[in-house]
Amino acid sequence: MTKIFTLILSATCLGGASWCGAQNYPTKMVRIVVPFTAGGNMDFAARSIATKLTEAFGQPVLVDNRPGASTNIGSDLIAKAAPDGYNLLINGAANTINMAILAKIPFDLLHDLTPIILCVKGANVLAIHPSLPTKTLRELLALAKVRPGQLNYASAGVGSSTHMAAELLKYMAGININHIPYKGNAPALTDLLGGHVELIFSGIPALIPHMKSGRIRPIAIGSLKRFAAIPMVLTFDESGVKGYEAVIWYGLMAPAKTPKEIIAKLNTEVGKILASPEIREQFQAEGLDPQGGSVESFSQLILSEINLYDRVAKAAHLPKF
Repeated sequence: MTKIFTLILSATCLGGASWCGAQNYPTKMVRIVVPFTAGGNMDFAARSIATKLTEAFGQPVLVDNRPGASTNIGSDLIAKAAPDGYNLLINGAANTINMAILAKIPFDLLHDLTPIILCVKGANVLAIHPSLPTKTLRELLALAKVRPGQLNYASAGVGSSTHMAAELLKYMAGININHIPYKGNAPALTDLLGGHVELIFSGIPALIPHMKSGRIRPIAIGSLKRFAAIPMVLTFDESGVKGYEAVIWYGLMAPAKTPKEIIAKLNTEVGKILASPEIREQFQAEGLDPQGGSVESFSQLILSEINLYDRVAKAAHLPKF
């Protein structure tokens, strides 16, 4: 009987190798690919989570920065990796924006990758140069309508989240402001501080020191709730553009066909990390709001973001390149 049971157990593990492997997962190093250079908010989030996962798993969880091609180099690497749970991707809004503006993407976001968990949300803030005589969003929109095409906004580049945040505002508020793209957020912010452009959409951390010094004036934040890092800044929704939301988000994904048991284990462990007071404090200091939640809720966010940016790109007549 013991021999028969052993044979049955062996057959079960051979027939359901994913289940047996998931029971002991991980047994070696896990890699999280970040499709951006080191030092940014996504990299910070990935490294914070990796450190805590290393403690939880007793196996090294390392971050591998693979920037380039609008996040497609790193994302494609994981989309084509073995679906065994040892190669993961932290991705974000850039992946959904790419589907609206790029003619060719080397992988299928919806079929080659599978969601694990939404890690954090951030938000783009609309800020202006103090030379503009406006202090509220309503005043700024009124000025834009009497001066169509005369106000210039800076972005981190064509197709960036800051570009799409501004185009979403144009679409929802019915205004005409002129896009000045830069090669990154830093030069865009420099020109705003110098008064060469009047408006900018930017992540929170880069703006905080200039808000404190009075060199820029925050107008509204693109989340549906205020952020702890800048609680005095109203949301667009509070300021009259109802339903406006242009968030920055980062989530963990794996190659398609990764065993569901491994996905569930990662979702549970990362969810615990994101709920810890230590991580919440660290993230909120960086202008990030820890999330968590189910695989299904993350999947729904990805789908809604794809639909949103597709509508925005069409409304803005952005050609695919």
